[in-house]
Amino acid sequence: MAPPPRRPPEPDSAKPRLNRDLVLTTALRLVDTGGLEALSMRRLGQELQCDPMALYRYAASRAELLDGVTELVLDELVIDADTSDWQEQLRRTAHAVRRLALQHPNAVPLLVTRPLSTPLGMRPLGMLRPLELILTLLIRTGFTPPDALHVYRAYYGFLYGHILNELQETVVNPEEEEPLLRLALYRLPPREFPRLRELAPVLAEYDGAAELDAGLDILLSGLAQKLKIDPADHSR
Repeated sequence: MAPPPRRPPEPDSAKPRLNRDLVLTTALRLVDTGGLEALSMRRLGQELQCDPMALYRYAASRAELLDGVTELVLDELVIDADTSDWQEQLRRTAHAVRRLALQHPNAVPLLVTRPLSTPLGMRPLGMLRPLELILTLLIRTGFTPPDALHVYRAYYGFLYGHILNELQETVVNPEEEEPLLRLALYRLPPREFPRLRELAPVLAEYDGAAELDAGLDILLSGLAQKLKIDPADHSR
């Protein structure tokens, strides 16, 4: 009796089929869990169960891979350049960027400094879209194009500064009730740092969202005055 015909081996259903979105999503996950230093073509290939050389089809270098991860994060931003309430849109965008930074703290250096490594016109389009949309929003509001660019720079300078500040607001002992102990401020010499010790209760109760809104109130009211618009006419 003849042996039954051999069946071809079934493909490994657990092995994912490569595509750009999967590669970048996996790369971002590696950054989230291990930091930027954890991301390499070799490590990414291990995670995707493929030869690292296959990844160069989707990113020609590690630098291009980092650009792709940056774009992936920024793609989550939704900016309505056609809205009539420009202050509300800038406020929403600021809180959205903050949320992304808190979700992906290890990727914050990519958001803040990665674009600086490439001339403006050579940056990936995903990095430029937030700039284009906010410039469009501000120009339609009434800012001149040069002023709109100044506003964008001031806005993002404040926003990234806030995010970096929030990420370094470290509480040493979160379960400790005494603010001086929670922040380890008791280590500071009282005569040299009386103000920091005095502000311990405020520092210990840091609210990133509230601090962001307080800064935005100052920034947006100043911009509204520049346009000779009463800030009260633009509610949150």
